[in-house]
Amino acid sequence: MDEAFILDQSAQATDNKEDTPEISHQVIDATSLYLKEIGFAPLLTADEEVYYARKFQKGCEASRHRMIESNLRLVVKISRRYVNRGLELLDLIEEGNLGLMRAVEKFDPELGYRFSTYATWWIRQTIERALMNQTRTIRLPVHVVKELNVYLRASRTLAQRLDHVPTPEEIAEEVGKPVADVLKILSLSERISSIDVPVADKEKTLVETIADDHGFSPENQIEGENLTTALNEWLEQLPEKQREVLIRRFGLQNHQEETLEQVGREIGLTRERVRQIQVDALRRLGDVLRKHGLNSNLLFADLQDS
Repeated sequence: MDEAFILDQSAQATDNKEDTPEISHQVIDATSLYLKEIGFAPLLTADEEVYYARKFQKGCEASRHRMIESNLRLVVKISRRYVNRGLELLDLIEEGNLGLMRAVEKFDPELGYRFSTYATWWIRQTIERALMNQTRTIRLPVHVVKELNVYLRASRTLAQRLDHVPTPEEIAEEVGKPVADVLKILSLSERISSIDVPVADKEKTLVETIADDHGFSPENQIEGENLTTALNEWLEQLPEKQREVLIRRFGLQNHQEETLEQVGREIGLTRERVRQIQVDALRRLGDVLRKHGLNSNLLFADLQDS
């Protein structure tokens, strides 16, 4: 199944529901149609996740699509938790699908964690970011909000593809609109950011909650904690060099996320040495988590080499 189809299905259904006052019935019908279209692809086993992830790392797009298709219903399940917060279910699903695609691209099968839980964090983040954007634009005319959301969605898609915050010119080319029109609408938004950039102190910017195979729920274990404060406290227990690498690599403490090469240039080390420090630091964080009574499978991980 082509991922463009996955996104288009929910987008088209969302557009159609505006033509009639019987919105609730059409939303239900459109959601049912979407679920029927995506089929019943079974979830992958742990071994299958590793198998397909490794193949994708070697350039196999079919494996990437397999991982996406097998977790589309996970997106629907998570999206249902966010209904009645400003976006229709199909819009939430569309945003969640972007997070799922991002998770596939960043997943490292060699760490031994289940992909489904890793993907859950990315799905939630993209949905929550979309809801936040909606609250910033809620007072704009409906047609303007709709157009702005198209540009914001294009911006997030481009950010994933290009690995940088896209320019208005790139967004205009992506959506097939004049640059002047894009600039006019984007000026109404407070800002555009890629899904990797933190937008509020309360939001998780790096924390990945990795579950074991026995139904452990990271959300239940850390619910109510101030993750930002906790993370800062845990970082203070690391050696200075390790702490600096993690802060720069993962955009912590209001820093911009940096690649291995960028971190190396800033602190005068090679890319490979930065990678080694990062691996050691993440291992130490695992020890710190266990000392605080958290599940030993909880780790801070985002090891995409960018």
